Amino acid sequence: MRVMADRKASVYTARGPAEGEDWAAVAVALNERMSSRRVGQQQLAELSGVSVSTLRLLQHGAGRRVQNKTLAAIARALEWPDDHLIHVLLSGTRTGDSEASEPTGREILAVLARVEDRLTEILTRLATVEQAVTRTDGPTPP
Repeated sequence: MRVMADRKASVYTARGPAEGEDWAAVAVALNERMSSRRVGQQQLAELSGVSVSTLRLLQHGAGRRVQNKTLAAIARALEWPDDHLIHVLLSGTRTGDSEASEPTGREILAVLARVEDRLTEILTRLATVEQAVTRTDGPTPP
């Protein structure tokens, strides 16, 4: 019975930093991007679906471990590839944040993937509407 409780505790994500994680680099990258995009905590919280308190902790490099999906949501809201902040966390390096810099191939592919997903969703909805119209109106003459 005790083993089960210990196993659950090891899965808990609100722990201190793991070896090799650079939360200070995440804080710097996050703060610079928010500043250059003129995005405040409240607005980023709304865009990403992450609480203001979690954003505040990340901005201060507090080292509180958050889930990868949280970092991905923040990155997406700041128009970075989903894995950008995870890369910063693990490598301790960050890419330049100049607005004049060209997007990387990975950034372009991430945007294209989101556009493709959205287009697929739109096409599926359109097919459903076309089927509904065809059933109610009957076939149209050539």
